[in-house]
Amino acid sequence: MSYQSFDVTPISGALGAEVHGIDLSIPLSKQTFEEVHEALLDNLVIFFRDQDLTPEQQLSFARRFGGIHLHPYMKGLDDHPEVLAIIKEKDDTRTFGASWHVDQMFTEKPAMGAMLYAKELPPAGGDTLYANMYLAYDALSEGMKDMLTNVKTFAVGDRFKRLGGQSRKDVYKGVSVMANHVKDPGDVKTENEHPLVRTHPETGRKALFIGGHVQRFAGMTDEESAPLLNYLKAHTVRPEFTCRFGWKPGSLAFWDNRCTQHFAVGDYNGSRREMHRVTIQGDRPV
Repeated sequence: MSYQSFDVTPISGALGAEVHGIDLSIPLSKQTFEEVHEALLDNLVIFFRDQDLTPEQQLSFARRFGGIHLHPYMKGLDDHPEVLAIIKEKDDTRTFGASWHVDQMFTEKPAMGAMLYAKELPPAGGDTLYANMYLAYDALSEGMKDMLTNVKTFAVGDRFKRLGGQSRKDVYKGVSVMANHVKDPGDVKTENEHPLVRTHPETGRKALFIGGHVQRFAGMTDEESAPLLNYLKAHTVRPEFTCRFGWKPGSLAFWDNRCTQHFAVGDYNGSRREMHRVTIQGDRPV
């Protein structure tokens, strides 16, 4: 699609595009905002280079798309609690977000999207992978699609099976600065059921809605769920459904959480990386 306010360059055949010619530190006009919104729906994840943003400016851009979603388990900046600083210090050995996942899938209303802004980067590494859940659904056989139509998943926000049931605090303790940001979710419900196949509320397209937070199928045991669940998790991140984004200081990524998964590559031990994430409220998947 062509846009009047900026240029767009796809970075892969599956999803993802760089947007050129926009300064996000300045409030967008109505037309430009609408075209950015359309570019997100068209490309699923969009990237902006050479931005110089304060937390207030990043939040101002995010609020054009909806209210701000606060992470139930992680504290934001002291002066901007809506902004989550994702930091890996030189001596940290664990990378935040280093698994395929959908942000906040364990909440009743998972995030609509998120904006991640690069503040400090390693000399190499630290890329982010994205996967197109529309394509993952479309590639299934008709028989599989029929079978999955009314299936729901059970997603959790803590004590993941793949981490041996440890809490977030225990997982990060002693190996990551992020341990200092872990908080108690209070009365926020962090275990929820969602449709395995969801319909995007804006495009009307069907997508698989699955990620690392999913522990089993609703109403089934772990053992019953594992074979098909493992197949689907592997299927959704086949190379032909993905793109890889190489960060530079001042880059901002904005992804549609309703039809993508993403993975933070932790291949930069010994170097520091700092990112600022703002997450946008979503709706209940159907």
